Amino acid sequence: MILGTKRDAPTTRGPVDSRGYRIFRIVNTVVLIGVVIVTLYPFLNIVARSLSEEAYIISGRVNLVPRGFDLTSYKLVMSDSMFWTNYRNTVVYTVVATLISIVLTTCYAYVLSKPQLKGRGVLVGIALFTMFFSGGLIPNYVLVTSLGMKNTIWAVVIPNAISVFNLLVMKAFFESLPTELEEAAAVDGLNTYGILLRIVLPLSKAIIATMVLFYAVSFWNSWFTAFLYFDRQDLLPVTVYLRNLIAGATSAESAAADADKVQAAATLQAVTVVLTTLPILAVYPFVQRYFVRGVMLGAVKG
Repeated sequence: MILGTKRDAPTTRGPVDSRGYRIFRIVNTVVLIGVVIVTLYPFLNIVARSLSEEAYIISGRVNLVPRGFDLTSYKLVMSDSMFWTNYRNTVVYTVVATLISIVLTTCYAYVLSKPQLKGRGVLVGIALFTMFFSGGLIPNYVLVTSLGMKNTIWAVVIPNAISVFNLLVMKAFFESLPTELEEAAAVDGLNTYGILLRIVLPLSKAIIATMVLFYAVSFWNSWFTAFLYFDRQDLLPVTVYLRNLIAGATSAESAAADADKVQAAATLQAVTVVLTTLPILAVYPFVQRYFVRGVMLGAVKG
């Protein structure tokens, strides 16, 4: 006679993914890998071209690996003192412009995030209007010139100080913060500026890092504004220098100039792209961890 039976110990299983979700993950992985390859391939090709000899580039034999390793173009570009002057200008313009843009965007977005503010709708409307309509190139040029900002850093900084897209993302982030925190700070005696500096900003590191990245990349890559408002070569950013260098190399090649310049003409564009991209690539890993979190916090409210 069996007095008792030993039951199997209950096993706990986690949620089982459905077939559809597994298929989605596989397709999503394949698509993302494809996006990475499509994005990475042109840059790796540019790097390989910048390190290859002109003959291999012309014959189309340079893909992802340099052929006929050659640094002539790097030497030509980096031996020019004007290149380093313009490079320094780009760093200064980017740092100053990004700092001013972050301050203005943060203040404007914080104001717009307050539903009790009188005239809030008008301020939002003004921002949205400038997002879809502009005065045009000639009126902007006349305005900047009449204000005495031509051939100054302010011609680059002031007209592009606030991006409406960044403003709206930051506004949504501030609206997602608990109002109870600000109310408690007000009870403790902090005024509006104290609440912004001591409560709101310490909680906004992710969105601020994201905005810094957006603005810095925008100002670093900008060339047309400086091309329009700067007459002096020593004031130009490196992007305009490289644009002129590429145009000059093309002319030199067509005019059958000396061997070094003809050699450089085949790789010059690749070299200049590499040199201007490296600083952004060096900075991005330090802010990347804030990037996704900042955009999501600024885009989703709940």
